[in-house]
Amino acid sequence: MMQSTSPLLSLAIWCPIAFGIFILAFGSDDKPRLVRVASLIGAITSFLVTLPLIQRFDNVAHEMQFVEKYSWIERFNINYFLGIDGISVWFIVLTAFITVIVVIAGWEVIEKKVAQYMGAFLILSGLMIGVFCALDGLLFYVFFEATLIPMFIIIGVWGGANRVYAAFKFFLYTLMGSLLTLVAILYLYTKTGSFDILTWQKFPLPLSVQILIFFAFLMAFAVKVPMWPVHTWLPDAHVEAPTGGSVVLAAIMLKLGAYGFLRFSLPITPDASHYLSGLMIALSLIAVIYIGLVAMVQKDMKKLVAYSSIAHMGFVTLGFFMFNDVSVQGGIVQMISHGFVSGAMFLCIGVLYDRMHSRQIVDYGGVVNTMPKFAAFFVSVFDGELRFAGNFWFCR
Repeated sequence: MMQSTSPLLSLAIWCPIAFGIFILAFGSDDKPRLVRVASLIGAITSFLVTLPLIQRFDNVAHEMQFVEKYSWIERFNINYFLGIDGISVWFIVLTAFITVIVVIAGWEVIEKKVAQYMGAFLILSGLMIGVFCALDGLLFYVFFEATLIPMFIIIGVWGGANRVYAAFKFFLYTLMGSLLTLVAILYLYTKTGSFDILTWQKFPLPLSVQILIFFAFLMAFAVKVPMWPVHTWLPDAHVEAPTGGSVVLAAIMLKLGAYGFLRFSLPITPDASHYLSGLMIALSLIAVIYIGLVAMVQKDMKKLVAYSSIAHMGFVTLGFFMFNDVSVQGGIVQMISHGFVSGAMFLCIGVLYDRMHSRQIVDYGGVVNTMPKFAAFFVSVFDGELRFAGNFWFCR
């Protein structure tokens, strides 16, 4: 491990959280413009903090980089343990970048409780970055579960007519799926005496135990991706969420589950992952084919993109469990590309909805005649997503 001389990862995590708390504490609906400017400054600053991670990252080294390790709860050997590799570094930067876009997208749209809206997104950004940095199992779980709180509030307060139903469905699905993961984390702690994820990855476990741990992890990560058949919360959450919420859900939060497979399931339970690869491939193919067909018949644009996101994430899990270098790399590239493209699609839908107050596809015939530049951008975004998915499948 390459010990960091400067706390870059802590800055990437706590800078947006600090700005978010500051805006929540001192922001006022009486001065919404000042709140928006402060939020944008916080988002841009948080993004700039992540750029040195790319600049200083050693592409040749195989160990964890920018490592920070401090004792947190010494009695139980729980540490504030951070570090990144070539996978997580890009998701940190992507998360910070998307946060800047979300703040700008909500500049004029959000008119009430502006401070709470912006503060929630900034805090959520820091928590998601924490997931990608954590190398302590309990710290990972805290960040992983804490992301539910701001997103629950975002959907429940600024969402559509059925926002309360969608928010509770999102919260309960993801929370209940994670309880078995906590059991698996505690079991690994009793066996190793540590919450160190890197130690868990080296600890030998019999196949029968690996299978149980694999399914415990699967319950949390499959819901988060989401995989079929635990995907039903996502269309409801996307439809009811405000535009910024949909962007973050599609661009980042879905990637937390896929990242969990890379950090936990595959390296900690390698034998079980190979043994159960047929099941995972089958579930992924169902997501690609069946959910893809479901997407084709949607009349609501948000539901269309939501179901297509499930299908595209099916390509990701399919690549991971094919167990060859090209397919795994293709899955990671698909995660990053989907983060940009799906976020852009939801932003485009938000632009249309703000003008027409309708998400029905049938209501938007002839947009190219009135908004030609926007229509060209919209088509290029959809074309880009199709190209990424097609190229991934071809490379596999």
